[in-house]
Amino acid sequence: MRTRTFKENYADLIALFPYPDTKIWYGLLIVALFALPYFSSNYIITYMTVLLIGVIGAVALNLVTGTAGLISLGHAGFLAIGAYAAGILITDHGWGVVPAILAAGVVSAASSLLVGVPSLRLKGLYLAITTLAFSIIVTQLIVELDGLTGGSGGKAVGRPAILGVIPLRTPTAVYYLTAAFAVLSVLVAVNLLRSRVGRAWSALRDYDIAASLMGINLVRYKLMAFATSAFMTGVSGALLAIHLRYLNVDNFTLITSIEVLAMIIVGGLGSVRGAVLGAIVITVLPDVSRMLMSAVGGPLKSLSLDNAADVKGVIYAVLIMLFLRFEPDGLAARWLRIKRFWLDWPFSRKSA
Repeated sequence: MRTRTFKENYADLIALFPYPDTKIWYGLLIVALFALPYFSSNYIITYMTVLLIGVIGAVALNLVTGTAGLISLGHAGFLAIGAYAAGILITDHGWGVVPAILAAGVVSAASSLLVGVPSLRLKGLYLAITTLAFSIIVTQLIVELDGLTGGSGGKAVGRPAILGVIPLRTPTAVYYLTAAFAVLSVLVAVNLLRSRVGRAWSALRDYDIAASLMGINLVRYKLMAFATSAFMTGVSGALLAIHLRYLNVDNFTLITSIEVLAMIIVGGLGSVRGAVLGAIVITVLPDVSRMLMSAVGGPLKSLSLDNAADVKGVIYAVLIMLFLRFEPDGLAARWLRIKRFWLDWPFSRKSA
């Protein structure tokens, strides 16, 4: 029987894989992820591409909000910066795909200083309002700088080849590119949480005054949290631009920030596994609810078709309230309780 969280030494405590069979399960998951296009239609591949972009965005927001405890509603702003930066570099300057994606992350991370520096003395609701204002400013600048961004009319994004060899002209190619960055983002986030930086972020979230007294540089680690999250969000935005092939400012509204926030609340704040689970649930749920409403027919069917965006917002709001009330630790905690129950069965306690 496993000993749950008991560890005999520090190396076991920070191990990437706590149990030998964990490597096997994650290995099989990655193999299945990259083998999916061989057994799926273009619709499934495209849908999975959107889901994986959501995973990267959720993991990014989870670092700054779930782990560091800095509430951000400006996720859509960083996403837009990354998307338009990649679109401009690829279409107007002929950059390659991978350099443009990384540059979009760097631009987004640099822009995070515009939020991070003024927000060093802010927390809670005041910080959330500041990041929300930043997102609104970004979308307004996109509209005003029509010579660069295409303004309200939008901007087309080209699809050059990766390293000049692999063309990005099919959904499968875009899927593989997105899957590679998604796996890399999850690995980076998991390793960050195991490091000194991740522990410092957790200390900031739990009690920043005590963390400061222990020698943790609050300014440094807050800015690092914003920059790291913004970089990953910029990468997510660049992949979204390549996937959509056409950018419009309407893709980066407040509902986008709420959607990603719902992902980490549903999945579990501070957990990379929770961010992934939350991204899956939040991506799939609107489509499932729309199919159910269409199956019922009548007013519900017309409501789901005519007011899809409003229905989606209501679903997110209800889901956030339900999880905050009944499962504040999210799906990740629920998964651990279920797993521990069956690992200890038949000696499990009913409360597990």
